[in-house]
Order: sequence, then C-alpha cells, then structure tokens
Amino acid sequence: MAEQHVALYVTGSIAAYKALALTRLLIKSGATVRVVMTEAAEAFVTPLSFQILSKNAVVTDMFAGSKVQSVDHIELADWTDLAVVAPATANIIGKLANGIADDMASLTLMATTASKLVVPAMNQHMLDNPATQRNLETLKRDGITVMTPANGFLAEGYNGRGRMPEPAEIMQLISSLKTQTTPLTGKKVIVTAGGTRERIDPVRFITNDSSGKMGYALAEELQHRGAIVTLISAPTKLTVPAGVKLISVLTTEDLAEAVTSAFTQADVLVMAAAVADFKPVNSANQKIKKSADNDQMTIELTKTVDILKQVAKLKRPGQITVGFAAETQNLLENARQKIISKQLDLLIANDVSQPGVGFNGDTNQVTILQTDQAPIKTTLADKHTIAKQVVDQISQRVQKEG
Repeated sequence: MAEQHVALYVTGSIAAYKALALTRLLIKSGATVRVVMTEAAEAFVTPLSFQILSKNAVVTDMFAGSKVQSVDHIELADWTDLAVVAPATANIIGKLANGIADDMASLTLMATTASKLVVPAMNQHMLDNPATQRNLETLKRDGITVMTPANGFLAEGYNGRGRMPEPAEIMQLISSLKTQTTPLTGKKVIVTAGGTRERIDPVRFITNDSSGKMGYALAEELQHRGAIVTLISAPTKLTVPAGVKLISVLTTEDLAEAVTSAFTQADVLVMAAAVADFKPVNSANQKIKKSADNDQMTIELTKTVDILKQVAKLKRPGQITVGFAAETQNLLENARQKIISKQLDLLIANDVSQPGVGFNGDTNQVTILQTDQAPIKTTLADKHTIAKQVVDQISQRVQKEG
C-alpha cells in the first residue's frame, strides 16, 4: 500500500470503532489516509480520533469549503486511489446503488472513479431485507467490491450475520484488490451448491452428504474477484455471501430448470452441486407405514435429468462450463471421460473416500482437469483455499477465451 491514497468513509454503525483500527493498519502499510465521516458516524466516534491517527483533517461537511481554490468533493475524489466504506450501513449502500448524493460521503463517492470496497455492517434482518440485497447486487454490477459480513454476536444481543469483519481481514482483501488482476470483473457466473433431494414420501427423501460448503466458498471467491454471481442452492445451513443472488431449489428437476433458464445469460457455469443421480419412480402422497406382514420394501428408482448434458446443447462459443466429479475409485479415468462427454472446459475431481476430502467437511483436496493441459493436483486444505485455486484456473480460462 506504499504511496497509495485511501479515502476511508465511516458511516453510522456501532462498528465505527473498528474503523479506527483499520485506519491504523492502512497507515502502517504505507498508505496515506483521508477520512470522511457521516453525521451519524460522529455519534459513535469523534473526528478527532481519526484526525490524530491519519494526520489529516477529517471531512464531515459538504459545505465547509476548506479549500477555496478547489471543489472539496471533486478534489478528494480525484485524489483517491481506493475508496473504502467501512462500516457501510444500509443507508449508504442504498445511496450508492441508487445515485443519491445528499451528504459529503455520498457526494464524494459519486464523483470517485477509483476502485471502491464496501464493507456492510448491520443487523441480520436489515442485511437480509430484499431492498438491501437488491442494492448490493447493483453495487456488484457497477464493479464495486462488496465484502461478505461476518457471523457473530451482534449489538442487539444475539448471534447473527452482519458483523463488520475484523480490520486485519479487511486489510487482506484490500491487499488482494491492489495486486490482483480481475478478468472476472463484471462476468455473470452461475454457481450451484448443496445436495438435491428426491422425495420418497412426505417425511423421507433420497439425498447425499453434501453440505454445500465448497459451492458457497466458490461463490464468495468469485464475488470477491468482481463477478456477478448467482448461487443456485439446494437446502443447506450456510449463509449466502453478501451481494450474491440466491435461487433456492429442492429437487434435481428444480435445479435443471433454474440452471438452463439462467445459463443463456451467463458467461460461466460452475456446477458444484451434488446432484441426486436417481429418484423414486413414484413418490407417495402419505407417509409409507411399516407393515407387520413384510420386513422389506422395494423402491423403484429412475435416473434424474443430466443437467450438464442439457447445458452442453445450449452452450455458445465463449461460455465456460465447470463440472465437479466426486469419485471413490479410478479418479482420473472417470474424470477424463466426464470432461469429454459433458463438453466441459474444466473438471474439478476429488476422491471422497480419502480422509478430509469432499462431502460435509471443512477441507478438500481436488484435481483440476482441462483438456489442453496437465492435471493440477492441490494439497489438502480448507475449502476457501481450494476455492481460490479453482477460481484462479477459471479466471485464466476466462482470460484465454477473451
């Protein structure tokens, strides 16, 4: 961050105190920091605190006219190399998304052409509000990076999603923004996740051990790289990354309909969902009861729809499809057959019989296959690390395809 000009926008959240530590970390990294505070932010932290840390005057009033030879908000916008809004309330997010400029913070951000990072911080109910989610999606489409809020103990006294991430985590993301090219910026990406369910009766279903963690990690990483991400998810217990559009599905047929509908407008499809391969021929309308006369029950199964084969028929030049293959034997042989038969650009294969690999855990180890290069085998690592490695390869493929 040496010699970088960072404009830090602090808005009215209890998390404003964390912005003091973030200011300190930015200064220590070599950046020059100028702070803009909203009126509501001043109710939580004083401008003097930021002034002492940043060694620069804090901007609070759009009519102050501190520099008579310049227009204050334009001067600050032109000075900025990176604008960071942390904490970002639902109010400032709404203003940014809808072009409202009625105070110094929103006015200056409107005039800023440099990269922007928004770090939401609010109660989970506010974060999940459809208006907030629409606004976050708009920011993403506009090329603004939105950081996923943290889970934890909220100011209201209960656990939930919406906490401002720790300043050290924000610094890690800032560092990646300043060093990383983003071929994925603005690309429309579909990610599928979770295990589909096929009903036997109203209380039983066929599914698998997928937790959805790999797909959600991929969606979050793609979102961090600037992609416009739609997450099509079967049931999970996971939190949807902020700024990612969620489409909920249940069965394989539901998933197929959602994928084929969205694929026509997509640049990339990442099929990380664990799709049920079979479903009952008949699903009972009432719970199937035990019979005293028979200790066995036979359920007739039929294949579910092959989503990737359907997608292959719709695929146009330049679209990229990424498949996943969970195997327990002959990993590379089965994976190579699948990448050809499904006309995939990349295939992410893993041996789920190995300890710590695959379903319902926090770690994974994969082999990334492409038809025009040697397989890439990762080490065993947490799924967020694996997601970064997979997205690296997707990004390179996007760049290659132009």
